[in-house]
Amino acid sequence: MNSFGRKFRFTTFGESHGVALGCIVDGVPAGIQIDLEYIQSQMNMRKPGQNKSQTARKEEDKIEILSGVFEGLSTGTPIAMILYNGNQKSGDYENVKNIFRPAHADFTYFHKYGIRDYRGGGRSSARETSARVAAGAIADLILREVGIIVQSGVCEIDGIKSENYDFDYALTSPIFTLDKDKEDIQMQAILNAKDSHDSVGGVALVRALNVPIGLGEPIYYKLDSLIADAMMSINAVKGIEIGDGFDSVRIRGSENNDQITKQGFSTNHSGGILGGISNGDEITAKIYFKPTPSIFIEQNTINTDGDEVTYKLSGRHDPCVATRGSVVAKSMMSIVLADMLLLNMGSRADHLKKIYGTN
Repeated sequence: MNSFGRKFRFTTFGESHGVALGCIVDGVPAGIQIDLEYIQSQMNMRKPGQNKSQTARKEEDKIEILSGVFEGLSTGTPIAMILYNGNQKSGDYENVKNIFRPAHADFTYFHKYGIRDYRGGGRSSARETSARVAAGAIADLILREVGIIVQSGVCEIDGIKSENYDFDYALTSPIFTLDKDKEDIQMQAILNAKDSHDSVGGVALVRALNVPIGLGEPIYYKLDSLIADAMMSINAVKGIEIGDGFDSVRIRGSENNDQITKQGFSTNHSGGILGGISNGDEITAKIYFKPTPSIFIEQNTINTDGDEVTYKLSGRHDPCVATRGSVVAKSMMSIVLADMLLLNMGSRADHLKKIYGTN
């Protein structure tokens, strides 16, 4: 399945070493100001090859809008966007043409489809996430209309946890860290792994502000379940926590319950979601990325004939995917909220009356 969402729905296409990647976004209300400069700024945050902590592959990732926009406004029809690949080095993968790289999707894709695009993993490559960021930027423009803000950053790298969360600082950090006091040692952990031809994992933190009460469609399209769905669809993500997440199992209900006052909730252990519906508080989620599986150390595996072999990868890869992955996670949160926002419009009769002017 290459589509996500119900009311706000997008479909991506393209491969890591193909001609281009892109997406088609459907369900965007007419009259939304489509800020191309903002969309490109989001693409620039995710694009590769910007500093020594990232892959050396350099892509312009310039987004082009093909349809659905006229004179700067959405027309209510599908918005098609495309970006062309320009720095492929498919020859880097010749030595793994018939080899299954450990911890990659090579093995499962081949056994499922019987065909393999060995050039960087083809469709299974994280390069596909560039199209998600484009769709997420469109979602941001919808959320902007009602004051919802989505932010992200990295709160842990190689076990080094941030102690302070500054989302504005994360926008300026080469590794998107939330804690400027931990930036140097987190960066060094990435570079140490890179120098030893290895990789490290990390954790991204995403939060959404000014989310109204009522977003989420129980029972089987809950807000938290869709957030989990969205985040787990990102390459290398192996876990997600909403609010206190796993820590909540280690405390009692009297500690975990968010008590309610006239001013709102006194705490936010729930991460802004109750019963699968937003409660008006800040929505928070931590997303866990495994170490990049593309490492430059000799490993054991098998080939497409089932023979045991050893191999050593070549090419250009991120030593830590959590950094740029945090940008993708933010985009997926925006997409989920835009979908829920549009779905919620029909949840009550008084909503319909406001739209259609009946008494």
